Amino acid sequence: MNQHAIQNLTLFDLLARSWRRPSAVADLRFSADGSTVAFACVDGTVAIAAVADQEPPESRIRVSNDLGQTSIRPRERSPVPLIATAAFGDGDVPLAAHLNSGFLVGAASGEVRHLTAGGESMEPLVMIDGPVVAIDHSARADVTAVSNGHDVFLSRGQGDAVKLRHATTSSTGTLAFSPDGRRLACGLGEGVSICAVEGNAALIRDVGFPARPVSIRWSGDGTWLACGLETGGVALVSMADGHSGIVAGFPSPVRTVCWSPTANALFASGAFRIAGWSMVAPPVDGETSGALKTGRAGLVLVEAVAAHPEKKLVAAGYANGRITIAQIGSPEEVLIRPLGSAVTALAWSGDGRHLAVGAVDGTAAIVTFPAQMFK
Repeated sequence: MNQHAIQNLTLFDLLARSWRRPSAVADLRFSADGSTVAFACVDGTVAIAAVADQEPPESRIRVSNDLGQTSIRPRERSPVPLIATAAFGDGDVPLAAHLNSGFLVGAASGEVRHLTAGGESMEPLVMIDGPVVAIDHSARADVTAVSNGHDVFLSRGQGDAVKLRHATTSSTGTLAFSPDGRRLACGLGEGVSICAVEGNAALIRDVGFPARPVSIRWSGDGTWLACGLETGGVALVSMADGHSGIVAGFPSPVRTVCWSPTANALFASGAFRIAGWSMVAPPVDGETSGALKTGRAGLVLVEAVAAHPEKKLVAAGYANGRITIAQIGSPEEVLIRPLGSAVTALAWSGDGRHLAVGAVDGTAAIVTFPAQMFK
């Protein structure tokens, strides 16, 4: 490779292991132990990658003796191929981390299967009527929630699935356990239903929204619930008193919301910049309360956001394939990839060393950062 070509390489070219799937990546998950990533695609298949990097960035960093400049050489080998499964359905299938290095996959047949790190699909753990459209698993409580789009079922350990609630007029397409596994949030039509799942499951409260929730995420301490809406913005619900509010004005559906534990902040996709708010002044009474101007505004929509688990950083993926990592509350950002296919999913590993990426053109990638990059 000539010097000019090396100079034109992006951080994505230098740091990422990238693969191309036959169809768009719809979602992705790191395993509980951080050793694997599963990419769910719109053709119903799941592809699994090992997180361990055979050519870690530290092994490719050079410091010149004369000027002391640091550089990194490109990878010399192709990444280890993904392990791909057969299709579990005609469209993308829901995923959840399960046990140490495996996953739960919801199939169109109504089966919930454990998928090993080696891509082996085990015998069904749960079976429900109708296709599985949403799934979540709490390792702490050892309970799995499953939805067929109308009913929600709970399964404890290897036990049979028990219907939690029947929605006669509303659809249920999103599920999320609280961090302690004691409560379950279900997107229910134009709103969210929050239930206690210990013992005999009981309704805590229903909260109505102006639009359907397409993403649900609990804060790390379980005191807040954030819901990205199909139209209208972001809904916030306080678990302390049930008070809720809407952050409006988003030009696009808010497909992802995330919490920064280090900055005590909430971030959302769906705008022309990284939208974020400090929870010191929660934005329940207007979108300007606690607003954090993070990264730079532009003309392209943010499609996915992911907050770093240990540092005051947030990653953003855009509709034009751009990927950046921004300092929370600052315009400073690192450009990882300038252009490409629209980003559909982002997630950090638990140690913050790896950023997994999914895109519309089937790109599945793991960007591994050198330890000294984010000090």
